[in-house]
Amino acid sequence: MYEQLAVLCVFVFLFSLVSKRLERTDYSGPMIFVASGFIMGPAVLGWFPGENPDTLLRVLADLTLALFLFIDAANADLPTLRKRYSIPARMLFIGLPGAIVLGFIAAFLMFDQLTVLEAAMLATMLAATDAALGKAVVTNKAVPARLRESLNVESGLNDGLCVPILFLFIALELGTMEGDRSGLALTLLAEELGIGLLVGLGVSGVGAWLLKVCWHRGWVSDIWVQMTTVALALSCFALAQSLHGSGYIAAFAGGMLFGFIARDSTHKLVHPAEGIGETLALVTWMLFGIAVVGDVLDLVTWQVVAYALVSLTAVRILPNYLALAGSGETASSKLFLGWFGPRGLASIVFAIIVLQEGVPGGDLIALIVSCTVILSLVLHGVSANPMSRWIAKMEPPNDPTD
Repeated sequence: MYEQLAVLCVFVFLFSLVSKRLERTDYSGPMIFVASGFIMGPAVLGWFPGENPDTLLRVLADLTLALFLFIDAANADLPTLRKRYSIPARMLFIGLPGAIVLGFIAAFLMFDQLTVLEAAMLATMLAATDAALGKAVVTNKAVPARLRESLNVESGLNDGLCVPILFLFIALELGTMEGDRSGLALTLLAEELGIGLLVGLGVSGVGAWLLKVCWHRGWVSDIWVQMTTVALALSCFALAQSLHGSGYIAAFAGGMLFGFIARDSTHKLVHPAEGIGETLALVTWMLFGIAVVGDVLDLVTWQVVAYALVSLTAVRILPNYLALAGSGETASSKLFLGWFGPRGLASIVFAIIVLQEGVPGGDLIALIVSCTVILSLVLHGVSANPMSRWIAKMEPPNDPTD
């Protein structure tokens, strides 16, 4: 155990030393950690076992997604969003449903083993994009500001929007399996979402108020203020889960309220949590490489790879391209926005949820999701910098909206 911990910590330390240099290359942090986990795992060197990391992966992925949901929701730049709402609004409320519908059609036609609702689950799980994996694009100043902000808002909010949709399909599927109990399943879903919403708003509202009062009285030290956001986010998640509510909804709703209450202080309060979230995410990616990648390579079929590629290309690009019709965006901007929808942590957690709920087609769904995430890590990772340079050349340098 301690040998493995030493290897992990030394690797994280070495990565931190060259992290800024690696940002200028075509190899992202998640790519490096997944590849390293695969090499150090049972498939190659055997430094890490394949069984124990699988359990740890579930816990870490849960906590990391909850933290990112809270952070992304808190960081939602509402004034900027009101000023430049057109692109992210179109992508969230037209492109996202369109991607789910198109992904459902493709899944239903390509996999006879999946029921209608299971195909819908798969499409929903892969409609959510990962803001962290798109960091190389949204922080690249060569990319026009309106495109960076739009991708940041869309990827930060779409996973939260996908949670209730996924839970709805799971409830309907499990209700169908149990005969006439679909009404009960929907009631339980409503309770889960309602509890999550109430817990998230309640905990975050009280927590933000207490933080403001204690801060003005000088009771909060500079060291411990760095942990307030992390503790509050995980409190929303864990308390909702313990009450049989949705921790993801709680984290997302709590983050929105926290950002609204904190206003101009949001970035200062949330920034330390982002560093903790990034570290947890990279460790999660390494465990993903250890526990999952080897199995995926052994089980993958051409149909799985084909669907993964379709999901990353046509299913993502076409609905968003159409959603941006009439927005004034150029064809190159529409293609750029459509392409950068990397799949990552949210999709993995959704796959874990489906497996835990006992959905009959859960194993196949998890395999497809894992394959899609692996391909996304590579394709979006290596294309981030070249595509950013391309869009900088295609877009006019004196864009009046930037």
